[in-house]
Amino acid sequence: MGIINEVTPELKETFIETAKVLKGHQKRLFMARVVQSLGRGGMSFAQREFDWNEGAVRKGQHELRTGIECLDAVNQRGRKKAEEKLPKLLNDIKEIVDSESQIDATFQTNRLYTRLSAKEVRKQLVIQKGYTDGELPTAKTIGLKLNQLGYQLRTVLKSKPQKKFPKQTLSLKD
Repeated sequence: MGIINEVTPELKETFIETAKVLKGHQKRLFMARVVQSLGRGGMSFAQREFDWNEGAVRKGQHELRTGIECLDAVNQRGRKKAEEKLPKLLNDIKEIVDSESQIDATFQTNRLYTRLSAKEVRKQLVIQKGYTDGELPTAKTIGLKLNQLGYQLRTVLKSKPQKKFPKQTLSLKD
């Protein structure tokens, strides 16, 4: 039955830790070689004892047998950025926000401050630039894009409520 009976706890731990460190093609080749050296029943043993994925081991066995590396295309996974789907989005955001922006009054940073909220910028993209509500990203994403473009959202000082001061009475004037 191969060397399955000879796998010590230390060797088992070595196989598991080595597989965790390796990535992609190298990991699959390592797992395939270990399963191959275990002999008959090695695949089910590796699944049960090492918690290895059967599909990954089979792909590794195929790569080992043919000598051809299977590409994973990990970089193709996930959601595309908003500017990839809508190439003119960043320029349109700049056009809308530039008219409502001002530079840092202290000239200590290169940040631009704008009075428009991300929600308002999204609304203006629909009104002025003809985007549909469904194709635009959320207001939160537009806020992130504003930050990437160098804009800082800031409330206008006039809109802040003033603190209430007690009315002066004759006793306070002295």
